Amino acid sequence: MSSESWPPQLKEWVARCLGQMTDANRAEAQAELRESIANAFAEKSLWTTDWAGVQLKCLMPKAPPTINTLKRKMNDAPPMSKKAKKAAAQKHTNANLDFGDQAALSRRAERFQREHEIERQKSMRGQASLQANNQNAHLFNRISRSDSPSLLGTNPDDPDADPNVLDWDKYTIVGTNQELFKDYLRLTSEPKPETIRPYSVLQQTLIELKKRWKEKVSYNWICNQFKSLRQDLTVQRIKNEFTVQVYEIHARMALESSDMVEYNQCQATLKNLYDLGIPGKHEEFTAYRILMLLHGRNKSELNLYVGTLTPRQKKDAAVHHALQVQRAISMGNYHALFEMYWDAPNMGAYIMDYFIDRERIRALMTMTKAYRTLSLPFIQEELGFETVTEAREFLMTHGSAFFTNPNAPDREKTVECKSAAPQLAQIYEEKYRKVGIKGAI
Repeated sequence: MSSESWPPQLKEWVARCLGQMTDANRAEAQAELRESIANAFAEKSLWTTDWAGVQLKCLMPKAPPTINTLKRKMNDAPPMSKKAKKAAAQKHTNANLDFGDQAALSRRAERFQREHEIERQKSMRGQASLQANNQNAHLFNRISRSDSPSLLGTNPDDPDADPNVLDWDKYTIVGTNQELFKDYLRLTSEPKPETIRPYSVLQQTLIELKKRWKEKVSYNWICNQFKSLRQDLTVQRIKNEFTVQVYEIHARMALESSDMVEYNQCQATLKNLYDLGIPGKHEEFTAYRILMLLHGRNKSELNLYVGTLTPRQKKDAAVHHALQVQRAISMGNYHALFEMYWDAPNMGAYIMDYFIDRERIRALMTMTKAYRTLSLPFIQEELGFETVTEAREFLMTHGSAFFTNPNAPDREKTVECKSAAPQLAQIYEEKYRKVGIKGAI
């Protein structure tokens, strides 16, 4: 229940209450303040409560006493002893000393109000940006439905036209190039229509590129063509389902070809397109993103991202699998992890390949602490190797092939754990402690 997530009206109310508190009622008022916020949080009404109308009981103005009541109190009060007078004088002195605390409290309330105002302005800018994106997305869909330059510009018969809104159609480039394939060149000047392919040509280009990929053409050529296709979409500001499809297909090809730079660029763009509400294989790439964050060991961002998932997304098979992988790694359950490695849906195993060796070393570090010896077939089965030969080569590559019977067949070999354990720990620190990822995730 961090104050950073409070609604603006609640922050204003808290600031006002802090400014109204005095030394006499501060303890009682703060307790009532905390209780009011806690009750609203428990009832999930932080954002629905009209905080401007909420009044703390201990801060409500009290009726002034009548003259007769004052006289009666003065007459009924017993004479003060010397000790009582001394205590009263000391209390008055303390009250004067605490006056500085009241000033500090007022400054705190002012600072609280300033921070709230800054957050409110940021929120307003974010909402304005979101509205602009949504407006552009609507515009992109309108552009993508036709490539005729005659349709660009303000249409007086369009009921959605707003004379107070800049007509971005006037400044949108619509390509005229009819070539299906075009090499990718980084733009160093303003793009020209004759070098850009229109939407209808780009659609045909994607169909041809998928055919070429099935024919096993070079990935370098395919990647070059997809980057050119993406560039033509970008300069024409086309953001729709076709755009999402282009980035999704290129991302899968990049995964299959171990090109993590292009994959991460596609993944980052897809996240922005999905955030605009454009449909696509959102759950599939949500699962990939979780696995990539596991690869990068970015726990803070991973926790934040998982926290934004909806119950419907978590029920998806691919997302559920990725979340189970996260759970297995966090709990050190290597047995469950390597079972899920072989059952990864879609192309999840391609991403898991990037961190599976790291998790194998972590698992071996645990196993060598728990056992005196480990048979090679047991290691093969537990750590998801296809053959015992592959398991032996993994141990040799990582300098931990300490066999009690090195001349025996692979299926009979046994690892001596006491000698292997320190070498595994050293390899982990040198090779797997830090993770290098190219491209934005």
